[in-house]
Order: sequence, then structure tokens, then C-alpha cells
Amino acid sequence: MVGKGSLTHNNRDFIAENIDRSRTADNITYLHEDLRTVYTELFGAALERYNAKQKRSDRKIADYYEHIRTGKQEKLFHEVIFQIGSVKNTAVGTPEGEQAKAVLDEFMCSFQERNPHLRVFSAHLHMDEATPHLHIDFVPFTTDSKRGLDTRVSMKKALAAQGFEGGSRGDTEFNQWINAEKQTLAQVMERHGIEWEQLGTHNEHLSVLDFKKQERQAEVMTLEQSIAKLQKQQVDIKAVENIDAKNVPLSSKVMLERQDYQMLLTAAQKYVVQEKKSGRLEKLLKAAEKTIADLKTKLAGVIRERDELKSIRSQLNVGKLEQENCELRQSVKWYQSVLEQQGLSHMFGKQKQQRQVTQQR
Repeated sequence: MVGKGSLTHNNRDFIAENIDRSRTADNITYLHEDLRTVYTELFGAALERYNAKQKRSDRKIADYYEHIRTGKQEKLFHEVIFQIGSVKNTAVGTPEGEQAKAVLDEFMCSFQERNPHLRVFSAHLHMDEATPHLHIDFVPFTTDSKRGLDTRVSMKKALAAQGFEGGSRGDTEFNQWINAEKQTLAQVMERHGIEWEQLGTHNEHLSVLDFKKQERQAEVMTLEQSIAKLQKQQVDIKAVENIDAKNVPLSSKVMLERQDYQMLLTAAQKYVVQEKKSGRLEKLLKAAEKTIADLKTKLAGVIRERDELKSIRSQLNVGKLEQENCELRQSVKWYQSVLEQQGLSHMFGKQKQQRQVTQQR
């Protein structure tokens, strides 16, 4: 679901009637940051650069937060809500409810990594209502913009940067992204032994071929990001081969995930020794590149199949078929009307009378 976003409700500053206070302690808070502070972090430097270029004072923006809040083009933030099942099959306090909680928790832990252009600042898993559900609030942003601030709020551009490009009227960037997130959630459910029962509400706006195309594009984008990450690791490792890595207390994998640059360099030396022996990085890169090539081939096939179907459809005389269909419907309506008003005997009697008149002629 897409929500308007009530931060006071999400962090329980406001307690609604449907909340069981005795279970509020079971809620999970992943993030609870001040939205104004997040705006300063994301757009502060870009705002300074933008204002410095303006020769007219009336074109300068004093407060970007207020600029977006009072504007009509973008929202301050967006909220999405994820839930599995209903009170009938995943109610809080039941084993199924605990299973749903575990699924949503795993899904949330990788949300920001999957969506680098959606800055999450508030995320809560609620266990004090009827069913477990997840509120995720985020600010969508784009970089290297040619209009306005070079880093600015934009849902459309943020999703495009993540590989979701709008198509037909119903096939928007947002719909593509939501469907991709649903598929990710379904994969997490499968790992927990839960099958997604689709009740006809999923991807009604997409043809089967367009949906396959979208799926392949998302997979290609994810794998290309993985390759870029692995290639960057190789470059970093080669740059620090001569650094002494004695007395490194933690494994290279843990160290490489840290933000501290010096610790990253120290760990890289130990990592390169291990990985050069196994050749694992090269194997991963080759495997990922092969998978991308296969996916691109499949994607080309899907596009070709879709184009062929469109070509066949365009060759059909749709207008003539629709006219014949309309005439047949009118005939059916006439027979139904006769049956309802005067019965079968009248209709057959009328037909017999018509035949007699024809014979006399």
C-alpha cells in the first residue's frame, strides 16, 4: 500500500484506538530520523551551489525543505506499507504472525541497499495492531540534475536511476518499482516456506510480455551493480598490496564493510592474499557477466515476441470483426426479447408463418 505518511503514528507519538499498548514494546524501529536534518544532509551542499550561481536574489532558495513542502511538484517524503496476509491467517500473537514478522524483518534489512536513491529516514515494524506490517518512509532524490539543484527531490528520476523507466500509461516507474519490491518480498516468503497466492490484483496493468521484459531488466541492473562492486574491490585491493596487514583482528569480509578508510586499506591486504589464492573474484566476475549476457538474450527474445504479436494484431481487420460481433449481439438480443415476452411457441409460429407466406409467393 502507498500511505500518506503519519510519522507521529509510525513512531507511536500518537496512539490510535486500534493499537494494543501492551504489545507496543514488540515493535521494531529500524530508523527514526528528523526529516529536516535528512534534507540538510541530502541537499545542503547542492542548495549552496545553486544559490551561488543565482544573480537575482528572488531566484535563491532560502530553505529547500520549505520549498518542497509548500510546492506542488514533489512531496516532502513518500511512504509504502508492506503486509503479508490478513488477520485471518497472519494475526499478531499466532505462529503465522511471527513468521510474517520474520519475513518483513528480512525484507526491510535489504531495502536501502536495493534502493540507493530512496533515502529511508523512518522505518517501523508494527506488532501492536491486528497484523504485522511495515511502514517505510523515504525521500527520493536524483543527482547530476540539469534543472534546479544538481541534487534534488524527484521520485521519477530516483526510480529511473535505479533502472525503472516508464512505458505505457499504467506501466509507470512507480508501478514497475512496486512490482519489483513485491517480487523481492515473495522471494523472502519462499525462503520461509510461504507461497504467494496472487488473487488477480498483481500486474493487471501490464501484459505478460511487458512484465517479463521488466523482470529481465531488473535482474540485469542488479547483476551489473554487483559486477561494478566486485571490480571496485579488485582495484582497491591492488592499490594496497604492499600494506602490512599483521594483527588484523577481524575477517577481511567484516573489515571491508566498514566505512573507516584506513581500516579498509589494512583489511584489503589480507583479503588480497586470500582471494588471489582462490581466484574467487575472477570466477564471480565471469559468472556474473555470463548471466547478464544470457538475460540480455532472453530480454531480446521477449521484446521480439511482443513486437511479432503487435504486428499480427495490426494485420487483423479489427473494425470488420467488431461490426460482425455487434450484429450478432443485436440478433441475440432480439431472440431474447421474443422469448421473454411471448415464449418459444410464438417465435416458432412466426417463423412457420413466414415460411408459408414465402411458399405462396
